[in-house]
Amino acid sequence: MKQLVAALAVAAAFHTPSYAAAKPGSADARFTAIYTAEWKWRQQQRLEDEEDDVKGVESGMPHVGAAVQMERQKKWEETLRQLESIKPAQLSSKERVNYQVYRAQISALLDNQRFREYEKPLNGDSSFWSNFAAEARRTFHTKEEYRNYLAQLNDVPRYFEEEIANMRAGLARGFTPPKITLEGRDKSISSVTEAKPEDVVFFQPFRQMPATIPAAEQEALKAEGLKAISGKVIPAHAELLKFMRDEYIPHAKVTLAAESYPDGKAYYQSKIVEFTTTNLTADQIHQIGLDEMAKIRGEMQEVMEQVGFKGDLPAFLQFLRTDPQFYAKTPEELLMRAAWIAKKFDGKAADYFGRLPRSRFAILPVAPEIAPFYTSGRGGPGGYWVNTYNLPARPLYSLPALTLHESAPGHAFQMPLAMEQKGRPPFRNAYISAYGEGWALYSERLGTEMGIYETPYEVFGMLSYQAWRASRLVVDTGIHAKGWTREQAQKYLMENTALSSHEVMTEVDRYISWPGQALSYYLGEMAIFEARKKAELALGSKFDIRAFHDTVLELGSVPLPVLKARIDEFIAAGGKSPYPKE
Repeated sequence: MKQLVAALAVAAAFHTPSYAAAKPGSADARFTAIYTAEWKWRQQQRLEDEEDDVKGVESGMPHVGAAVQMERQKKWEETLRQLESIKPAQLSSKERVNYQVYRAQISALLDNQRFREYEKPLNGDSSFWSNFAAEARRTFHTKEEYRNYLAQLNDVPRYFEEEIANMRAGLARGFTPPKITLEGRDKSISSVTEAKPEDVVFFQPFRQMPATIPAAEQEALKAEGLKAISGKVIPAHAELLKFMRDEYIPHAKVTLAAESYPDGKAYYQSKIVEFTTTNLTADQIHQIGLDEMAKIRGEMQEVMEQVGFKGDLPAFLQFLRTDPQFYAKTPEELLMRAAWIAKKFDGKAADYFGRLPRSRFAILPVAPEIAPFYTSGRGGPGGYWVNTYNLPARPLYSLPALTLHESAPGHAFQMPLAMEQKGRPPFRNAYISAYGEGWALYSERLGTEMGIYETPYEVFGMLSYQAWRASRLVVDTGIHAKGWTREQAQKYLMENTALSSHEVMTEVDRYISWPGQALSYYLGEMAIFEARKKAELALGSKFDIRAFHDTVLELGSVPLPVLKARIDEFIAAGGKSPYPKE
């Protein structure tokens, strides 16, 4: 904990704005002009990456070729030069916060361009083609949206060609996901090439169309959709499949470490900064992980004693992984249990949160073509996706923690609430992993206070998930900076968490192919708990958990030093809610 606080203090010394009052002036106007122009350009480039389900349907696919990528690098280099000409002390209080968020965002975007991250548009978790397939699961409402979607389908060959060219460039310089993490990933491509046009996911929007579109037009749109899928989409996937099987996977890099990439040490450190918003080193993070794992194992031992288990931790983990009482028998049972847990939260929400998001979320199964390699669940605006593939790998005792993390008060709660805030520039809706994942993991622990966990086994499931995220600090740095093998990482997770062997394998491959992202969760949670502890000690009886949570969530997604500074302001103001009483 001391290392994290020190790292946040260092980051804050360089970047954290003071919250003292300042009069708006020319610095505000210059800064506003910079981010307004860049955001407009970013929208034109289709790089805004908004988590908003109500955004329109774009006409055609994005441009991602090498020339476009160089233009983006130059644009962000110029933007960063412009930002450095502004002194944060001259900005108003509100714009100083915006400045820190925006500068960190531009720095991360620029680092990704400099390291040519676009030459590796896939990892063990997702890929450019699976991201496009997700577009087909959206609901279209108008004829114009269907027309734009048809333009996307017809533009797939050009888009895939550009992505393949980028991947070839990455392959030539050893910048690919490690080969072991690519095994079997071609199945999500062959699921398209081996199906009839009307059976692929891309035809899904045409199966049930809005009644506001006349029947004759519906039939015409369906015919155009089938033509585009059979003539453009499936052949493009066939070319991609050939490239993956004949060229990319066979020649992908064998080494695992991010530090084995070109300029690897600097690359991995850039990922640490991007995903943790701190200046911690790999060695420091590794040690934090080891220290935190020791604490969590002590809590696990207490639960084992509570249930009267006679044996050591490995024996208890084996019991949890194999006893049928802990597993759903059908996908529907798993989904229904998730729904029940989500509704339990609804009954307690008002005691812990003053402001609730207006938007709702659905509980849905993960799509079958990606489920075998997908994480156990994922949440965001409008949805909580539960992986119902391989039910013996989906323990019910971990479902409460998973649900709190992915639905409410985690991702499907925090993200919409942030987007509902008024008076902020649109770049503030960009997702910062240390904050977002830190909050979601904090939500899991919060479930103990809220009474969500009903059995000691469910408490252990929460602790296992805490250990899972703490162990990521050890495993991610172990793999990418300390020479750990894949088997070594798998063994560490198997020995320290109740995750199934299937989940351990998919998770480790995710960490191998996505350097640094796994570090977000636990470091973010630690920062939130540290801020809460500070507020509780300073405010005493004046501390209101609802006001604290509202303050953290009202910020939206921010670097951890900004969160720290905002809670200092919250304390100085006497622990008042950010929302006026209505």
